[in-house]
Amino acid sequence: MWYALSRLLTGALAGALLAVPAPAHAAEAPSTTRAAVSAPGYWHTSGRTILDSADQPVRIAGVNWFGFETTNRVPHGLWIRDYRSMIDQIGATGYTTIRLPFSDDVFTGTPNGIDFGNGRNADLAGLTSLGVMDKLVGYAGSVGLRVILDRHRPDSTGQSALWYTPQVPESTWLAHLRALATRYRGDPTVVGIDLHNEPHDPACWGCGDLATDWRLAAERGGEAVLAGNPELLVFVEGVQSYHGDTYWWGGNLQGAGAYPVRLSVPHRLVYSAHDYATSVYAQPWFSDPSYPANLPGVWTKNWGYLFQQGTAPVWLGEFGTTLASTTDQTWLRTLVGYLRPTAPYGGDSFGWTFWSWNPNSGDTGGILTDDWTTVNTTKDAYLATIKTGGTGGPDPAGCSAAYRIDNQWGTGFTATVTVTNTGAAPAAGWRVTWTWPGDQRIVNVWNAAETRTGQAESVTNAAWNGALGLGAAASFGFQASYTGPNGVPTPSCTAT
Repeated sequence: MWYALSRLLTGALAGALLAVPAPAHAAEAPSTTRAAVSAPGYWHTSGRTILDSADQPVRIAGVNWFGFETTNRVPHGLWIRDYRSMIDQIGATGYTTIRLPFSDDVFTGTPNGIDFGNGRNADLAGLTSLGVMDKLVGYAGSVGLRVILDRHRPDSTGQSALWYTPQVPESTWLAHLRALATRYRGDPTVVGIDLHNEPHDPACWGCGDLATDWRLAAERGGEAVLAGNPELLVFVEGVQSYHGDTYWWGGNLQGAGAYPVRLSVPHRLVYSAHDYATSVYAQPWFSDPSYPANLPGVWTKNWGYLFQQGTAPVWLGEFGTTLASTTDQTWLRTLVGYLRPTAPYGGDSFGWTFWSWNPNSGDTGGILTDDWTTVNTTKDAYLATIKTGGTGGPDPAGCSAAYRIDNQWGTGFTATVTVTNTGAAPAAGWRVTWTWPGDQRIVNVWNAAETRTGQAESVTNAAWNGALGLGAAASFGFQASYTGPNGVPTPSCTAT
């Protein structure tokens, strides 16, 4: 994740302290609860959707369980619980996917921080880190969960901006990606590999420098994965900066539209972003006068557009918060809505894995509380509408609306709204609605018809731009006046 100071301290303390043997506890019996499952077999992509082996849409809805990437070289919490009990609880809480961060040290290091008291984790005794990973993957698959392996760090000492370091060259990265893909070939529990966690400056996207261009490196890394198993999904995160515009580490995918990742095996690419709240870092958009109405525009600009335009599936691989402030609570509530609720959209949605299952994430906390057993029901409840519960297809008719201010002066501005057909069928027409957050008033509109009731706007298509084929878009614009802050509204779109 975005490594704030508290996270760095947490990781250091984990490496120094968590290898201490935990007190003995009674062995925990495995739960009989099983997660909702997709069809057996590997997953693939079609447009912006991930499909299972029966070509039914799948939504990734899961959690990050970290620890393999630290000096423990196994997931955290095994010093107090049996791994099967932990995995059972993840499934019973409604999560269907586990993102497992790891470092390249798992290929050579010895695991520590596992409690074997009273029969707990007995079958992990004497195993290497990769042997422990085998056990976790095997059990997760047996209870209907899927796993995404996340190359989080080159080694357990800390995060790196680039995918290589002097100690861990690119050749090692590529060899290990291929080795892991080969290791789990034939076991579709592992659906894919996240190539490298949170590339950031000086990593670039599309700059052409082989030493720093993450887009080109991701193509090399993706080919290594596919050489080991051509049926795996390849998850590619963004960078920090693109053309001077800075975002969360790994969250800036602005360049992927102009410079897409190219893989030799089709239907395997999934883009991945990370997004966080003020408990991690007070980014400028949190203090914008239009907050939280500005958030959808921020997300769309950096990563959401790839999904909205049907370029590829987008998976929010990390997002999290302590929920300590009202700002953070509003952020999470707004983000969950942006990711699209499962009930109407099913698998035609953004995938996600929450950071984190662990409670010992210093700047976010976790789904579990500090006892490593009790679920933080307040935090978990925020995610209820985007958990999966199964698979489902897109709405027959659906559309999205993206609002952009083009020009602004003392008392006026012009804006463009782009409507995109996001449904599974052509649209005959569309209607966009929003509520102004301030004192704005449309003076003139073009390419659409506008009506206003109080602060509420309703804009319908013109006679010549209502019909939209699959993935097609149309735009309308307007001139408006305003006094006070010119906050950005959140438009909703309805297709007919």
